Amino acid sequence: MKYTDNPADDAMKWRVIDTEYLSRRPWLTVRRDTVELPNGTVHPEYYVIEYPKWINVIAITSEGKYVMVKQYRHGLGVVATELCAGVVEENEDPLDGARRELLEETGFGGGEWELSMVISANPGSQNNLTYCYTARNVVPVDSQHLDNTEDITVCLLSEDEVREMLVTDDIRQSLMAAPLWKHFAMMKSGI
Repeated sequence: MKYTDNPADDAMKWRVIDTEYLSRRPWLTVRRDTVELPNGTVHPEYYVIEYPKWINVIAITSEGKYVMVKQYRHGLGVVATELCAGVVEENEDPLDGARRELLEETGFGGGEWELSMVISANPGSQNNLTYCYTARNVVPVDSQHLDNTEDITVCLLSEDEVREMLVTDDIRQSLMAAPLWKHFAMMKSGI
């Protein structure tokens, strides 16, 4: 079964009766919807977190090294090694956002790019999608250009090191683990 917006599924959609915004901040927009389900049940408090589009990048050098970033993640209180990722700016194409974020966070650019998947962190309570790209044959083209709230270290890891991090659950960010698992599964199957 395909996960799409199928017109035949319209009968399952909820009707929004009312919307109230509880917070509108740059990094936290939350709304409370009153919704009516197809069976007539009214749910007076359904919360949705609104975010812009996100991107992440599996960046691989011509030598086969994976360009990763290491940074502190306050929600879990850990230092994590992750894919380069970020927010797509308003009116920016996701691919352009991915290229910009890779350059800003790592100084790497160029290469051949492809969209590998589009996923949702939580379609039940978040309204955005994450566009996952694979960039092959990237090269260092500049220095990092970090925001004053970013403290990021660039790591060049081997394929085996990245696989080991996945197997041992050292990559906990699901929006990064999913495209990496798909990447390695497709490599193994020759797709």
